[in-house]
Amino acid sequence: MNPRSVPRKETEGTVPDSPQPSAIPVPSRSHFGIHRASSALPSRKSPRPPAPRAVRPEPERITDEQSVEPRKHSRTPSRGRPRTAETALLVETVFFFLYDIGRSVDLRKIAALVPAHDDLGIVKRRDTPASLSLPRPLILQLGESESLESKDFESFSAQAKIYDEGVVSLIVRVKLRIPFAEMRVIQDRVIVLGGRSMTIPSYADESFRRLCSAIRPAVVDPQSEANCGREAYTAFCLLECPSDPADFLEDNRAIAAALLIGEDPAAELHHGQIHTTLGKPFSYRKDDLAIFDLDRCLIIDPRGDYEDLLLIVEHANYQLLELRVLDMLLDKWLDESERDLRMTYSGADKGRKLLKTSPQIKLVRLQSLSFDALFILENLENSSKIIGDYYLGQIYDRLCTIFNTEGWKWSIERRLDTLRSVYDMIKTDASERKMLLLEVLFIIVCVLFPVMQILQVFLLG
Repeated sequence: MNPRSVPRKETEGTVPDSPQPSAIPVPSRSHFGIHRASSALPSRKSPRPPAPRAVRPEPERITDEQSVEPRKHSRTPSRGRPRTAETALLVETVFFFLYDIGRSVDLRKIAALVPAHDDLGIVKRRDTPASLSLPRPLILQLGESESLESKDFESFSAQAKIYDEGVVSLIVRVKLRIPFAEMRVIQDRVIVLGGRSMTIPSYADESFRRLCSAIRPAVVDPQSEANCGREAYTAFCLLECPSDPADFLEDNRAIAAALLIGEDPAAELHHGQIHTTLGKPFSYRKDDLAIFDLDRCLIIDPRGDYEDLLLIVEHANYQLLELRVLDMLLDKWLDESERDLRMTYSGADKGRKLLKTSPQIKLVRLQSLSFDALFILENLENSSKIIGDYYLGQIYDRLCTIFNTEGWKWSIERRLDTLRSVYDMIKTDASERKMLLLEVLFIIVCVLFPVMQILQVFLLG
């Protein structure tokens, strides 16, 4: 099945029915139940005004146009667009916080340090290929709804995923009813845990610090908290939609665009910016829709069938974090190579005798770093090959385009080539200096030894 975006429905003078309520499953650690309530709002206003009588020369066609168009045009001012933005909708907001804590981690040691368990893997839905294989982390549950003391959220859960590449992903999920225009401030709402009040980002940072201190013995080349790379992403998942998702998005284009780019809904965005932000939606069924941006995405799915989309979002951010951290590390190495190059050709390196600063040692470290970069780039390529042209692959390609992963890859490869050429040059120059020194010593020995023999014979005689 080749999924394609769902075309926008044409209004025919009838109001589309909203999804019917379904049974509420029992919340679990990995996925909460879906509370759905049925409501009905009319479709969007028709963009065509009634045709004037003088345009149509045939009387019968004039009557048909005038009998249909006024009905579609007259019902929108009284209902629809104002109520859509103000009606409280059930939404689950998923916050992703990813941290790079070191070069790698030993998952077996971590399993002995904290009560973590293996990931069960992706739940394959839609046309997800059986060959799809993503990194398998350890999962540690951090909090559930029972530990939440505030009543602002209907449900709350938090978990940490620990990857063997040295990445920790903290996922916080909250569910509440809120008007669509106010969804931007969800992250600023206060949660109360253990008598302490904090926002969701501050809760994630505090949980990361506790977890990092607990698993630090299992981390290879650990980073300090100040130097840890960090990525954040937010997914707004609407579990209720007053109308068809395409019509709902059309009625709230300005609010949706402001939500995705992090602007105040009251900000008057240019229509070009709105079109750029909302220009590439994805739909698999008639009642779902997903739009992705740099730091946020909007998913409309009354069925609540979006776990695989969230996994692809997390995986794309995981790859972006790895690329960014590697690029930052190479940037530091380039600065250091520039200093080494200046010291080598200015003669200031004559007093540098420490082994750890020699070009040979740095070339060995650079080679190890090159292997790390190669593995990261290969994993990135394999992810796109495994996912292929499926629906999830289209979303993954869209996220890679937004994150400009090709640009990051090109930057990393170019910096690696530059570093290799710099240290190869320094190593070659150092080897040439050593060879010159050996040649001078050889000449001295060849000249000095006969002279000493002559002097010895002369003095003894």
